[in-house]
Amino acid sequence: MDKIAAMMPKYYIVKNKIINMINTEENIENGMIPSERELMSLFNVSRITVKRAIDELVNEGYLYRIQGKGTYIKSDEGNHDLVSLMSCTEDIIRMGMIPSKKLIHHLVEEADVTRIRRLQLSKGDKVLMLQRVYYADNEPLNYTTTYLPIKVFPGIEEYDFSKESIYDIVENKYGVQITKTQRTLEAVLAIDEAADYLELEQKKPVMLFRAVTMGIVNGKEIPIETFKSFYRTDRFKFYISQLK
Repeated sequence: MDKIAAMMPKYYIVKNKIINMINTEENIENGMIPSERELMSLFNVSRITVKRAIDELVNEGYLYRIQGKGTYIKSDEGNHDLVSLMSCTEDIIRMGMIPSKKLIHHLVEEADVTRIRRLQLSKGDKVLMLQRVYYADNEPLNYTTTYLPIKVFPGIEEYDFSKESIYDIVENKYGVQITKTQRTLEAVLAIDEAADYLELEQKKPVMLFRAVTMGIVNGKEIPIETFKSFYRTDRFKFYISQLK
């Protein structure tokens, strides 16, 4: 075994020692691993070696970095159910984190061809377009653009969605029962405003959801919302809860 270990690159040995540290929770405080300087001293290796080990663990989903604070373990407590009908704010609360959001755009516009198709609208119908960034413990997690059909929700543009929940308003003010969400999921690179709002470097990988939410309006199930959401993947993991 010693011969095999001697043949392994130093960063690989350090990487496995950090994994063991994560599994045993040794030298872990508040979910954060020791600093690069502390790891250099602990394992008697160079900063380059430690940095490469951490970089690989970040890429493999073990760790995530918060600039100016440190490197943290990505735990399963931060998972997001792919088929959940919860709002993003409810998801963040469920994860034990403090939610907040920032409203970027709020405007009524004529539905384009994509919105007409997804929301089963007619040419000339209008939609409320909302762009918001959701935060968990003041860290951006999600940048979402939402479209709501005005003819289904007359006057919905009057609500303040920097504070209000779309689903609360839809269900409690308009009496619409939300039934299901049809989603597509793909891995993309964050560019332009998506990277800016999520505080990521350009072309960092993110998960992109596109969805249509269905609800019961006047006894009929129709599309009531379409949205696309960019999620940071360095702090967010996803799972599917499947019934047998």
